[in-house]
Amino acid sequence: MPATVELLQIETPNTLSPATEIRRKRGPSLSRRTGQSGSVFQHKQSTAWNPAAPAYGRFWIDATEGRKRRKIALGICPTRSLARRKLRDYIEREGVNDNALFIANTSPALTFRQQAEKWIASLPTRRRKPVKPATISGWRHALDKWILPTIGDLPMSEVANAALKLLIETMAAGGLAAKTIVSYSLVVKLVVASAVDSEGEQIYPRKWNHDFVGMPIVQKEKQPRPTVTEAEVTMMLANAPPRYVRFFALLAGTGLRIGEALALTRDDFSADCTMLSVKRSIWHGHEQEPKTPAAIRVIDIPEPLAVMLREDTATKTGYLLATRKGNRPLAQRNVLRVLHDTGVRVGFHALRRFRAQVLRRARVPEDLIGLWLGHASRNVTDLYAAGLHEDLAWRKEWAERVGLGFKLGHVGPQKVISIETREAA
Repeated sequence: MPATVELLQIETPNTLSPATEIRRKRGPSLSRRTGQSGSVFQHKQSTAWNPAAPAYGRFWIDATEGRKRRKIALGICPTRSLARRKLRDYIEREGVNDNALFIANTSPALTFRQQAEKWIASLPTRRRKPVKPATISGWRHALDKWILPTIGDLPMSEVANAALKLLIETMAAGGLAAKTIVSYSLVVKLVVASAVDSEGEQIYPRKWNHDFVGMPIVQKEKQPRPTVTEAEVTMMLANAPPRYVRFFALLAGTGLRIGEALALTRDDFSADCTMLSVKRSIWHGHEQEPKTPAAIRVIDIPEPLAVMLREDTATKTGYLLATRKGNRPLAQRNVLRVLHDTGVRVGFHALRRFRAQVLRRARVPEDLIGLWLGHASRNVTDLYAAGLHEDLAWRKEWAERVGLGFKLGHVGPQKVISIETREAA
């Protein structure tokens, strides 16, 4: 018998139809940009080029809502090649093919106000060079008081020299000093520069023209730098309440910044109070790191002031100048009010300038002045001589040689000790 081939019918389950690929709508893309050279033409002309007729150029520009056609006049061009060359020069000059301009023009609309909020929120937590709260507070004030009311609603793409010029004119009309205008203008530049793409490139690169915007020139020699005299320091100590006398004497005798002084505790002094370690600062009642790395330092204190401090800190716990309960430092504005009530109406920095003048008159080495005042090194030589700070005997010799530069009235029944400034031999 012939072999029978038996065919088996295999039932196959229902299968899905092949998926349709979802294509993303083509939009502006840097990967597809090769640049453009545009095209040239003449109105109402045949295919032949007319050397006496005006020429025009066409090209595309990028915008948020898509690409737009733009036409410009090229003037009289004897040949088509010359017209094309003039159009290419114009496109190059205007940066039509520039990648940064492409990103700026095609990015979603973003106002200066929105970018400013993002920028200032990132300052305290950024990994590189986080900004101190006091600095952020000053920039916040500049934004709220002057910058945002003037240019806050402008798109970021329009915040350039013309917008900065308007802001500077507004601030000048408001009576702001040249230094303040320069500082507030820097905030605008920082906000614009903070807008970056996924590669960290600036979306809105700017070439700021200070002549065009009318940026004022700050003349350092004309900047107000109030200070005090020896007689004013003596009057301040004589009229201050007892609990403030030692604090004001410490400011004038060491050149401490007010935030550094408010953060002091007994543990920051050596056992004999002839050395003071600056480790932190106070701003709005909260501890923070000092202003700069150089502000973390050791200050040598002349013996007469050390005697007064030993009496004050012998039984004290907590902050040197604290609230009545002793657990919080006094507010800076309250201490300033007490200072003004003594009849010396200056800021705390005037006492710091007074100390700098005392050290200069006594011809103290610049290395020591920088150490005691917390100023950063200025050149390589300063870095080479950094080891001098470890020479304790040398530092103490200069501290006693200089003295305080004012007469110190001792609080309590003890007699007044006169401490004169003595110049180095």
